[in-house]
Amino acid sequence: MKLLMLFVGAYIAGSVNFPILMFNLLKKEDPRNGFSKNPGTFNVYRQHGFFWALVILILDVGRSLGVAFISASFLQTALVPWVGMGLILGNRLPCFHQFRGGKGVANYLGFSAFIAPFWALVAILAWVIGYTFFRIAFIGSLIMVLILAAGTLLACNFDPLAASGVLCTVVAIFYSHKSNFTDFFQRWKTI
Repeated sequence: MKLLMLFVGAYIAGSVNFPILMFNLLKKEDPRNGFSKNPGTFNVYRQHGFFWALVILILDVGRSLGVAFISASFLQTALVPWVGMGLILGNRLPCFHQFRGGKGVANYLGFSAFIAPFWALVAILAWVIGYTFFRIAFIGSLIMVLILAAGTLLACNFDPLAASGVLCTVVAIFYSHKSNFTDFFQRWKTI
């Protein structure tokens, strides 16, 4: 019962999309209307610059750290990744924003940073290297997600219940990038 309550609570927390709310309040364009049409940190960066992207990143990561802390306080370690899945679903399909949300990468970073802080730092470094090398944000993001997943699995001692939660979360995040994959492969075909 605690897991279900925390999962639903995480979904609701993830459904609060900071870029949409903030830009509505500031009378700026909805981040879902430009570039990748995704209200995520990198798209905010493209539309409104570094400062606003950093604000959004801090808000997303902070919220996710809080959700992870609360879930770790009430659940056994093996169940905590499932609460992270609820958070990512809320970010991806937010009930407060017509079920059109982000891709969950910054939220997964914050959630995983509580569970496996060292691996979160490694993942951030990997994102920077991946983006610097490929100049494609989603490749850096997917590398980051895989490292965060590996760190979470290590922190949870590869418990099968935790591993299934991590796997579902990674699949959800990768699936949310399907249009990025399609665009990427279309570009490669034309080369």
